[in-house]
Amino acid sequence: MGLLLPEKANTRYDRFDYPIIKRKVASLTHGKGRVEYANAAADAAKQARQMRQMVEDKVDVILLDAVDSHAIAGEVKKAKDAGIPVIAYDRLAEGPIDAYISFDNELVGEVQGRSLLEAIGSGAASKIVMMNGSPTDPNAKQFKEGALSELSGKVTIARSYDTKDWKPENAQANMAEAIALLGKGNIAGVYSANDGMAAGVIKALKAAGVTDLPPVTGQDAELDAVQRILTGEQYMSVYKSYPQEAEAAAQMAVARVQGRDIEFDSLARDKVNSPTNKDIPAQLLSVVALKKSNIKDTVIADGIYKVSDICTPKYKSACAAAGLE
Repeated sequence: MGLLLPEKANTRYDRFDYPIIKRKVASLTHGKGRVEYANAAADAAKQARQMRQMVEDKVDVILLDAVDSHAIAGEVKKAKDAGIPVIAYDRLAEGPIDAYISFDNELVGEVQGRSLLEAIGSGAASKIVMMNGSPTDPNAKQFKEGALSELSGKVTIARSYDTKDWKPENAQANMAEAIALLGKGNIAGVYSANDGMAAGVIKALKAAGVTDLPPVTGQDAELDAVQRILTGEQYMSVYKSYPQEAEAAAQMAVARVQGRDIEFDSLARDKVNSPTNKDIPAQLLSVVALKKSNIKDTVIADGIYKVSDICTPKYKSACAAAGLE
């Protein structure tokens, strides 16, 4: 099996997705299944080369998390022509994919938007900044749509940015611009589409001398974000159960290769449309708003982190206050 993951800025891919998929494929195939893994480091051309190599290597199935969902469509078609099924993983790739597995992305944005409103209250006088994800990632568009469905008409979206490559440093530069334009005391909250960018946003706010930080959203439940939530620097993140997504993707891929159509169909009961294809079989997983109050019931309960990972000496008092000991 070929596994193509998109980037390294978000630690989840190397830390969770790849090892979980590898373990699950091994257990489903009694140790016979192998995973050929490549990470494109946010380079769409590199990912196209990696995918071509997997087609040449005649892998049985490809799990693809696209850097650029539109640019990869030609490679998806070549894989299909070579008789290799392609399952879009986490991001909906264009072209003739066989199935798609991800979280319900609009729901992610809705959860973020609702959480931000809960923190700041609604009112047209409340100015917020939107730090959306990469314009080449179709998920970013869905997160934004979900967030806007909650925020529109309830707050003033004073500035909105699409952040190149999801990079924290780009989010930091965008936020510095927003602060310069709006004034550091005039930002009631920041919708940040993920945790890496939230870190950049918070750095920009601190650099501008903001001591009473406005609520900032995030996504991915990265370790440093969980720690920022504990200290109150970040308001929330969206926890997506990577073990659940990765294991379901591995099940889907193995069922497809082994011709177990009934099992495959039962794993992909939803339907989604991409710009090129309609009614793609899909599995859309649910998400949770991660806040200080439910750290123990989410990332710790699922084994993503141990208390000792989170509660390093710097965070001991915040952990004690939150009942994490």
